[in-house]
Amino acid sequence: MLNKALVVGDVMHEWAGTRRLLENVPDEHLGWRPHAKSFALGELATHLVNLLNWQLSILRDPGIDLAITSSRRSALTSREALLGEFDTNIRELDRALDAIDETALSSDWTLRRGDTIMVVQPKAIAFRTMGMSHMVHHRAQLGVYLRLLDQPVPGVYGPTADELGK
Repeated sequence: MLNKALVVGDVMHEWAGTRRLLENVPDEHLGWRPHAKSFALGELATHLVNLLNWQLSILRDPGIDLAITSSRRSALTSREALLGEFDTNIRELDRALDAIDETALSSDWTLRRGDTIMVVQPKAIAFRTMGMSHMVHHRAQLGVYLRLLDQPVPGVYGPTADELGK
């Protein structure tokens, strides 16, 4: 039997770490990108915030159809907007996590593009991979962007050189 606590046990820590990085996104560099093929800083930060919508969808819906729901959206235009939407989404996620039970977490979730099914997996696995691991991956990218822009990088799993005064 699936254990809900194991699936969602560390999400609060991961969300808090993501918020700490978003708090350090400088408005004056939102259009900056480290490479022509990379997200601009504002696009990357917006993608992180938008991944909370994916997490909500995984918990609430039977799937996402990328033919209807785009995986990309226009970049938010300020750190304040990023944090405002992030906080709103976290409140919704808290409610969704409280409401979902182990049976629902075991039910199938489907990622599709129209008639093309890309993946079918239990919601618990989709939440961890498509939701949380995906967020952690892009949060790490954001940390590199902040470092390259000489902005403070907050710790997520321990202190950073900035926090240690190095």
